[in-house]
Amino acid sequence: MAEEKKHIVTYEELKSLEDEISDLKVNRRREIAQKIKEAREQGDLSENAEYDAAKDEQRDIEARIAELEKILKNIEVIDEENQDAESIYFGCTVHFVDMESKEEFTYKLSSSTGADILKGKISNESPIGSKLIGSKVGQVITVDAPNGRNSYKILDFKRG
Repeated sequence: MAEEKKHIVTYEELKSLEDEISDLKVNRRREIAQKIKEAREQGDLSENAEYDAAKDEQRDIEARIAELEKILKNIEVIDEENQDAESIYFGCTVHFVDMESKEEFTYKLSSSTGADILKGKISNESPIGSKLIGSKVGQVITVDAPNGRNSYKILDFKRG
């Protein structure tokens, strides 16, 4: 049996995951149980769309709880205090420029579970994220991406 993948997170991400699972277990389970109860009270379940929708929602909630429990069981929290202050590490927000297009980007290095490009968070496992880890201000990194090879110059970074 293969060993489970470690999920690297910051303390902030750990708190967010713990808050989400707590909300799902306490609040969302209670809400969905109430919806199912109300749908059952309407009678015939074979043609009850509210009941079917509530059961689908319950299944989704339970699947998310199981996913979060699996993540939390294999989690590694990065302590920012023990990181090299001169190098980029997991949890840093990095400002860099595309050497060809001169377009500038700012992203926070996040876990694969916390990554959300629309919220400015990229995974430390992504092609660019993995190259940023350990880099320093002024350094140029080269990333092999689906659209070809890109070079980026690191302009600045900040902790957390």
